[in-house]
Order: sequence, then structure tokens, then C-alpha cells
Amino acid sequence: MAHKQCPFVWHDLLTHNVKAAKRFYAKVLGWTYMLQDEDYHVTMVSDHGVGGIMQAPEYLQKMPPFWSAYILSHDADKTCKRASDLGGIIFRAPWDIPGVMRMAVIADPTGGIFNILQPLGDRDEAPLAAGTQGTVAWHELYTVDLDLAWDFYVKLFGWSKGDIFDMGEAGRYQTFKVGGSPAGAMLLKQHKLPRPMWLNYFSVKSIKAATARVQKAGGTIVSEAQKLPTGLWTVFGEDPQGGHFQLASLNP
Repeated sequence: MAHKQCPFVWHDLLTHNVKAAKRFYAKVLGWTYMLQDEDYHVTMVSDHGVGGIMQAPEYLQKMPPFWSAYILSHDADKTCKRASDLGGIIFRAPWDIPGVMRMAVIADPTGGIFNILQPLGDRDEAPLAAGTQGTVAWHELYTVDLDLAWDFYVKLFGWSKGDIFDMGEAGRYQTFKVGGSPAGAMLLKQHKLPRPMWLNYFSVKSIKAATARVQKAGGTIVSEAQKLPTGLWTVFGEDPQGGHFQLASLNP
């Protein structure tokens, strides 16, 4: 049986220069930070922890910085077993961050990588309102097999289908809901992407204003602003360390 109510709950960045990355994202998204341990810096929005930034380990030094997404699991071990039965690959079996969470790294049958997170402590914090700057507004999976990917995630996490948009040569833009609320979409991978992957869109109040902040802070705008079928305006950027990120807003 699929888990119910399994949203994306966390996002973190592995980077080669934590100090510079913190400075950049603070200027673009308004984040403040709280040091959780020696090397994990929690990203904060209105005193709410929404993600983290940490130094990439030595074996990842040749890779550019990258963001990872975490999906809630009520039982990490059972989720991994179910994912494997559905054709997924367990990249790293469940392990504990004592008193915080039990997590694992999984690839779906098409190669899209994500993390699962089972909280080990109490988390009574009420969620921030949708669209709050600095939170994640939208998630997109670029995949090589839309039907196979959809079947995997709906059976594993209990997501439901939302609107479907015809994007012509690009195919279907299949949105999905978590707990009845729109949460993201799946679509066929664009040729310029190196592999199937999840992209996470950070909320901003205005794409135009955020674009100016990115450039002023030393980042690069990779593609011009465009409007998703859902009505969100988006832009792709690159931070000064080479990490890619996405921004989204209802306002151009």
C-alpha cells in the first residue's frame, strides 16, 4: 500500500564554498542561517527551517554543486523495500542522523534521484504559507519514460494526478497533487539535461526583481523567464560556485 500524504519536506545544497553560497542565497532569497552541527547550515525563513547548505565531501569535489530534494517517509525501511519492488534502485540504504531523521537515497526506474526523510524527533512546526519567499514552490521531474515514472511515484507516495497540459513537441506536462494541493509536474527530459532529474523551484515575489538580485550577487541567469502551463513564471540560474537553481513566482 502506498504511503499517504508524502510531500517534499526538505532541500539542501552540497557546495564547494559554503560561506560564499550562504552569502549568495541570502541576497537572492532572503535566507538566514542556523548552524545545526559543525558543517550543516540550516536555511531559515521566518524562523522556520526549510533546508540546508553543507560542504561537498571530497569524492564529489569534481562535480558542480547541486541541490537535493527530500520526500517524507513514514517508515524509511519499508519505503526502500517498496521502491525496490517497484523497480527503483537504492543508492544508499537507510541510515540515521541521531534524534533528527532516518534517510535514504533512491533512484526511480527512469534514473531520477531523490532522498526520503523519516523524522525521528517531534516536528510540530506549522508549515509556511504557499508562495512564501525562500520556500520551494514547485517540483518538476524530467524523465525518459513519463508513464513508468508516474506509476512508480503514485504507488510509492500516494500522489494523485492533476491537470495535464499539451506542450506540443515536448509532450505532456503531467501535474500531480499531494494532499489535494498542486505540488509539481512530470515531463519528458529535454536533450540538454544530462540525465533524468528533479528540479526544485524556489519562491520569489517577482521574477524580474529576483533576476536582478541574482546578477547583482554574482550569479548567472541561464535562461530567460518563461511561463509554465500552471501560470507560474520561472527562471533558471547558476550560483557563483556553479550550482544550478530555479526560481518561481506568480508575478513576472
